[in-house]
Amino acid sequence: MRVSVPSEIKNNENRVAMTPAGVDALVHRGHEVLVQAGAGEGSGFSDEQYRAAGAEIIATAEETWARAELLVKVKEPISPEYGFLREDLTLFTYLHLAADRPLTDALVAAGTTAVAYETVQTADRALPLLAPMSEVAGRLSIIEGAHHLLRASGGRGLLPGGVPGTPRAKVVVIGGGVAGEHAAANALGLGARVTVVDISLPKLRQLEERFGGAIETRASTRLEIAEQLADADLVIGSVLIPGAAAPKLVTDDMVAAMKPGSVLVDIAIDQGGCFEGSRPTTHDDPTFRVHESLYYCVANMPGAVPHTSTRALSNATLPYITRIADQGWEAAASADPALAKGLNVRAGVVVNEGVRAAFSL
Repeated sequence: MRVSVPSEIKNNENRVAMTPAGVDALVHRGHEVLVQAGAGEGSGFSDEQYRAAGAEIIATAEETWARAELLVKVKEPISPEYGFLREDLTLFTYLHLAADRPLTDALVAAGTTAVAYETVQTADRALPLLAPMSEVAGRLSIIEGAHHLLRASGGRGLLPGGVPGTPRAKVVVIGGGVAGEHAAANALGLGARVTVVDISLPKLRQLEERFGGAIETRASTRLEIAEQLADADLVIGSVLIPGAAAPKLVTDDMVAAMKPGSVLVDIAIDQGGCFEGSRPTTHDDPTFRVHESLYYCVANMPGAVPHTSTRALSNATLPYITRIADQGWEAAASADPALAKGLNVRAGVVVNEGVRAAFSL
């Protein structure tokens, strides 16, 4: 099969969908791999490294897309790429369609087979292709949150762990999944006081055991969230319903009651965000103010650390890419129920229930 890897064009998206090692693995299985010139530069991979691994280097995005049978990306296509979509193309990438009606409509109109990393789901409900980037985003959320707590960045001027004789920051993590767990771990490592709020009591028990009682946990209700936010310094929103739009758990009234200079980081922004008033931002212009609090809503947080996130993503996706390349989409999906759950759009029809619900289809 001919597999194409284009350059990412989203703002400050420095990741690439495949490493030279991934190219080598596919080429040795008899597949043809096309890589757009410069695609790996942001992650530290040169065209020469890809060429040495067996890839053909392609000068333009147009040709990279046009020659693909299977096209693998990191982030969802954006409007300049919609014209490259076509019926005989299988697209494998993060899609987050429940928060993106224009892309959903473009995929439907083109008839593209669109498979989303984030909805590939195993029998135990794990999300193996979302997990590595959730780990990265969870850890980054605390780094970015701590940075924006600095007075010079518009925050309260508070050190998360304080020093002897001074108060520590209170970090509230809403959603105790993979991203939330990693956010809690990083916040705890900085010495902050950490509270995790989640709707699942088994998850809260697991986190209590994981952190040996060093964090506080709360069952998620509207009143509990409001109470926790009232004295929070940093709030991390890491709520996830696979494939569906994120619920708005933090309301404008809750934010209005927070301390001036508090910071809210919405990891769920890819799925529409879990704070009322959240809107996607970029690494170039990452924050905006709501009342007297600062919102950070960058939709591709892991793109800031491509040397880590590209390798982590490729490690997870390569086995699935290999199956599709070896067998074709139909046979690979039939043989692997987890991969089959990744299908979002096929032959002009939205098939993922979360996306259908988001747009009342």
